[in-house]
Amino acid sequence: MSDPHSDHTEVDPITGYDTTGHDWNGIRELNTPFPKIVIWALILTFVYSVIAWVLLPSWPVGRTYVPGLLGLNQGEMAVEDFRAMDAKRDEWLARFGAEDFASLQSDDALMARAMPAAERLFQDNCAACHGSDGAGGPGFPALNDNYWFWGGDPETIAETLQFGINAGNDDTRWAQMPAFDWMERSERFAVADYVAALPGGQADETAAGAMIFADNCSSCHGDGGIGGMMNGAPSLTDASVIYGQDRATILQTLRHGRQGVMPAWGTRLTEAEINLLALYVSELSRNAAEEGK
Repeated sequence: MSDPHSDHTEVDPITGYDTTGHDWNGIRELNTPFPKIVIWALILTFVYSVIAWVLLPSWPVGRTYVPGLLGLNQGEMAVEDFRAMDAKRDEWLARFGAEDFASLQSDDALMARAMPAAERLFQDNCAACHGSDGAGGPGFPALNDNYWFWGGDPETIAETLQFGINAGNDDTRWAQMPAFDWMERSERFAVADYVAALPGGQADETAAGAMIFADNCSSCHGDGGIGGMMNGAPSLTDASVIYGQDRATILQTLRHGRQGVMPAWGTRLTEAEINLLALYVSELSRNAAEEGK
């Protein structure tokens, strides 16, 4: 410390420490000793770094690295942890290999454990097209309502997942909206006006468009466009419209037709994963039914 009686320093009356003589707008710097706790922290940090350097993987050496005396390998540790996690998952997932959906659904403990994994499967494989909540989007049907192309029970959903839609294999589901370009332009306009009014319940059943629809469209979409024929043709009366139900979009559909594709997930997912996913999707529909969608 500086001499408290020096001409260049003075003693702070509150703390009793000398000042350094530095003054910043009335704030005087005290000549205090460096905190011992900081010194010890620096020493311990340095000692730990040396020990870690010796024991753990550290410096790169060309295309490899110094492994350390403990020989730890985080890549191998991660793989071991993954295998352990996968083994635990297989314990309960194996039960979904059998298509006894009623028994699976009745096991509340199993479903509570499996549904988070099912949601992850859905987000990884289905959400890009059908939305994170299954609400669908342009070109892709909603899965969280009560309207199904082929049926919303787990068995039927599993079959759809297994073989896909228009997926190019022998067992795939097949559906196509043909082009009605052979119709007179005035007839297509009349049908478009009728179909555009269906979701709002404002369609005139006596209009020319209704008659043309009954003759050419109801065999797939049902009387009045209510759907439910389980043939791949959607309902035209609900809010879950795949391509849009404004007049211009309907005219485009009538002129050019539609044919969507859903890949066959049997080549990517195991049978147990497909069954688990089918139960998850059916739960989306069941929840929608309870909410009155």
